[in-house]
Amino acid sequence: MIHNIEPHQYDIEYRLLQAGEGDIILVYRNGGLLCQTGGDGILFPVIKEMEQGVPGIYEHARYLFSIDGHNYFGLPEGSVEAFGKWGYLPKEKLRYVRPVWKAYAGITGYQIHKWYTQNRFCGCCGQRMQPHEKERAMQCPACGRISYPQICPSVIVGIIDSSRILLTKYAPGHGNFRKYALVAGYAEIGESLEDTVRREVMEEVGLRVKNIRYYKSQPWSFSDALLAGFFCEPDGNTDIVMDREELSAAGWFERESLPVERSNAEISLTGEMIEVFRNGLE
Repeated sequence: MIHNIEPHQYDIEYRLLQAGEGDIILVYRNGGLLCQTGGDGILFPVIKEMEQGVPGIYEHARYLFSIDGHNYFGLPEGSVEAFGKWGYLPKEKLRYVRPVWKAYAGITGYQIHKWYTQNRFCGCCGQRMQPHEKERAMQCPACGRISYPQICPSVIVGIIDSSRILLTKYAPGHGNFRKYALVAGYAEIGESLEDTVRREVMEEVGLRVKNIRYYKSQPWSFSDALLAGFFCEPDGNTDIVMDREELSAAGWFERESLPVERSNAEISLTGEMIEVFRNGLE
């Protein structure tokens, strides 16, 4: 999956660091990432390459994280134009670029960048927020409100009925992903993840489920989510009643007739869980 970047080491510990000319800078604009793609995979600029075109870059650059000891910084949303060999890549394309560990850096940086962009002003009193001195948070100097990065707990559900599994596709108005996937959804306030599984399955395909068992989790920065994967079985009737506003397709697939979408399996928890079932491991 996209976050499994071993042997590379991702370090998210918050630090108050001053940017240096050799540090990597992640620049985002309208949902795109400034980068270069080609035979060597995805490349990001270093700060020195941008210092002439971005006045005050050393003061405005904000530390994000480090990978293998190399520091990554971000810039506030602004008017940095594409230049030279650098152009903007839509963030959705980061599913497919290589190497995967750099794609992970790009999309994780986007999640942090978006959070900073959306928390410039206090939601209680409207004053401009300031970076917290000791942790990754924004604090209002007027009323003291503290805002932390948004992480949305979500479930991915593999519903297995003997030798078949239930796959779905999103409706055009509900999402941009067009491949087969598993039932998925966000947890609501006051709801356990197991109850989220039961509710989402009922809402999307009209089934009751039992024997809910945890598989594994995945951070998914494309949607600010922390995904929790579960397998389960139908409890009683297996006739699908599809939510046509959310889904365009839903059906049972035998193990030997599953669609082959290997590129997704390398990136997402959904894809890995489908492959686990394909290989008879669940």
